[in-house]
Amino acid sequence: MSSVMETQLPMKAPVKSGCVAYLNVDGALAAAAFYQKAFGASVAAQIPPDAAGRSMHVHLHVNGGSLMLSDFYPEHGHAKVEPQGFSLVLTVPDVEAAFKRAVEAGAEGLTPPQKMFWGDFYAEVRDPYGVRWALDQPAD
Repeated sequence: MSSVMETQLPMKAPVKSGCVAYLNVDGALAAAAFYQKAFGASVAAQIPPDAAGRSMHVHLHVNGGSLMLSDFYPEHGHAKVEPQGFSLVLTVPDVEAAFKRAVEAGAEGLTPPQKMFWGDFYAEVRDPYGVRWALDQPAD
């Protein structure tokens, strides 16, 4: 798995899926590296970091879709705020393996894998950037 900073990447890539989450995080390049380790993401494109190490755009492919990231830029009206009121859902073939991988990468386990009342196997984690991820394994 290559590091975000080690390879020359395009600054733009085609979007996968219909609705794309765009996260502002404190450390977009570090978050991209975490998402590679925790969720098997790959970096599709990125704008090189500025002198402060911030990137205004990182485009990831995760689980067949696109996820975009940016650092906060308070000097341009994008002050740091904590994530709230949403979670990102990954449909996975093995919720226990996905949960274990995320926790071993540094995510906080919130809801351990379990069969839910709607029939699916489900778990939740919070990544080091405060984003909640729901892991869902559909029932057969």
